[in-house]
Amino acid sequence: MNPRLVPIYFEVGRDQDFDIQMDNLHRLFDQDIELLDPLPLGAELPEAEAVVFPQLLGTAYHQVDDFEAIDLPILFITSEFGTMLPWDWEIASYLRSKGIKTIAPYNIDQTRIVIQALRVKRELKDTKFLVFQDDPGEGFQSEIFKRFFWWENESIQGLFEKFGVTLVKKSYKKLAAEAKMIPDAEAEKVIQEREINIGSITPKALNSAIKLYLAFKKELEQDPAIRGMGANCLNESRFSDTTPCLAWSMLYDEQQLIWGCEADTMSMITKYIIHRSLDVPIMMTNIYPFLLGQTALKHERIAEFPQVDSEPENHILVAHCGYLGVVPTSFATEWSLNPKVLAIVDDNATAIDARLPEGPITLAKLGPSMDKWTIMEGELTGYAQYPDSDCLNGGVIKVTDGHGLVTNAYSHHYLVTTGHNKTAIDLVGKVFDLEMEEI
Repeated sequence: MNPRLVPIYFEVGRDQDFDIQMDNLHRLFDQDIELLDPLPLGAELPEAEAVVFPQLLGTAYHQVDDFEAIDLPILFITSEFGTMLPWDWEIASYLRSKGIKTIAPYNIDQTRIVIQALRVKRELKDTKFLVFQDDPGEGFQSEIFKRFFWWENESIQGLFEKFGVTLVKKSYKKLAAEAKMIPDAEAEKVIQEREINIGSITPKALNSAIKLYLAFKKELEQDPAIRGMGANCLNESRFSDTTPCLAWSMLYDEQQLIWGCEADTMSMITKYIIHRSLDVPIMMTNIYPFLLGQTALKHERIAEFPQVDSEPENHILVAHCGYLGVVPTSFATEWSLNPKVLAIVDDNATAIDARLPEGPITLAKLGPSMDKWTIMEGELTGYAQYPDSDCLNGGVIKVTDGHGLVTNAYSHHYLVTTGHNKTAIDLVGKVFDLEMEEI
């Protein structure tokens, strides 16, 4: 599903240089984009994901109104190398001074990131997120869960209006009951066919986890438009004798399904856009800045934060459901399926103990207005273990501004990507008209 780009020329008309650059665009990107018929600036635009200017001319200064009327991302690719020419800075900066947003990649890798983000933009218009929930907020820890924005109709409507994503809801209670009815033999066949690194979980616990995986997989097979799936697995955990952690790991590794712990659709859309655009490992976890003090320590049932060499105010502990969080095996340096940790879930449930590689990371999360996301680069410096707690193996991340994070964070749920990806995520954000708030 390649993105559709409309080439635009100026009112003076097409010339030889425009056509030469059109040939360059075909040569460089024909396998990746669909170039529609060129149109003059100011013409009515067909349905597309972006417009592209193969050439910039001084007449741009006199057609500002026509630029303002474009309601698609505006891409400048004016060199034979698939980038913007440096003497086009004059026009680009002038348009920026008029409030007109443009995308001007300065190396071909950036151009390819933009193209991939445009592909994701087109794909999202035909994408469904399927979440399993019955009466969110009314189950366990309702005093916490009723505070979350992702349950609100405003959030659901925003997903559709901004990105085109349709949210489909089904009963978690019904799905869990159906999973329990799957014969043991079906689950055992899957176990025999897979290499699953298990800790001390019982055969019954593994069977239950696989049965829930099979139930999710059956739902997924019914509709190819489902590209994200989540479940209200903690708040409504009373409906199931297990947790979806193993299912999410397997379904990502098999089908690149984007998953949503606790049916957090705001995390799902952030994860979807970044992962599909950049193809970097990404997962969701809870952030506990050291600055939060006893509030965080009590929730994780630990006595103190990990010891760090310096700047404790710029460190955060990251943990979810007893460990780092749901990490697919393909992302992990270490991975095992272990018994559950949280008291909120069934004793038969399981959790993933996994590690991302230590080193540079980027934190990201879409905000409730759906026109901004916060981005912060940092370092995953190691892991911390607390026996008999809700953090048996959490990550320790050093950031540049812990106070800024606490002040500006959108949620306790944040996405962690491997690598320093701020510049690339900013490019992706321009495609989706998302302003980057760097912390």
